[in-house]
Amino acid sequence: MSGRLDGKVAIITGASTGLGPVMAKRFADEGAAVLLAARREELVREAAAACGSGAVAMRADVTVEDDVVAMVARAVEEFGRVDVMCNNAAAPGTDRYIWEQTLENWNETIAIDVTAAMLCTREVLNQSMLARRSGVILNFSSTAGFNGAPRKTHYVTAKASLRAFTKAVALEVGRHGIRCNCIVPGAIDTELWRNWVRRIADEQDRGFEEQRTQMLGTVPLRDISSTDDVANLALFLASDEARTITGQSVVVDAGSYMLG
Repeated sequence: MSGRLDGKVAIITGASTGLGPVMAKRFADEGAAVLLAARREELVREAAAACGSGAVAMRADVTVEDDVVAMVARAVEEFGRVDVMCNNAAAPGTDRYIWEQTLENWNETIAIDVTAAMLCTREVLNQSMLARRSGVILNFSSTAGFNGAPRKTHYVTAKASLRAFTKAVALEVGRHGIRCNCIVPGAIDTELWRNWVRRIADEQDRGFEEQRTQMLGTVPLRDISSTDDVANLALFLASDEARTITGQSVVVDAGSYMLG
């Protein structure tokens, strides 16, 4: 049985922990050759090994222009082209009220959450997609970029700007047969999220399950997305099944935020 990404080549950044390795494995299982990139070389190598022989690991800092150029060149050298660019690398920065905000914290967050997406997009276009008149670019935002969040001006600004970036890129590349979309998760059920729930529960003198139920009580599905849920959306948008979907920001958060 053929996979939904048979014959496709994908680059996934931020592929050492969290969503990145799950998405890479999902793409590989559906027939894609995958280059996994991240700063933590040992972890990204482990993630690539889990994907099988069609995956390659590479250490790359996507805030460094030369690293991005080399990353895309490596994918083209190994696999001949790039069909899917997943701009998944992200950093939350350090929580600060705006009156405490530092230029370093602001610039570092923008660099990895936004500028890196620009560099990766530019390079896959120039090194593969424009010449072939084919390709898919996926950016990864957050529902925090819709509603804002206290002490996160740096993060919400970065994540909100990715939606506008997606639209502009989609308008520019559409006539070249290339699509660009933005995935917008809410909270994802990872160890990082569970640790945060435990901390809040301790502050409120509650148990974990009670706190989790209370936090999801206003969510329509009374649930939280898993990394698999987000990876499944990425798989759909990367596949030819989504061939006429471009310039969109698609929310995956159990209905917590309803766009429209």
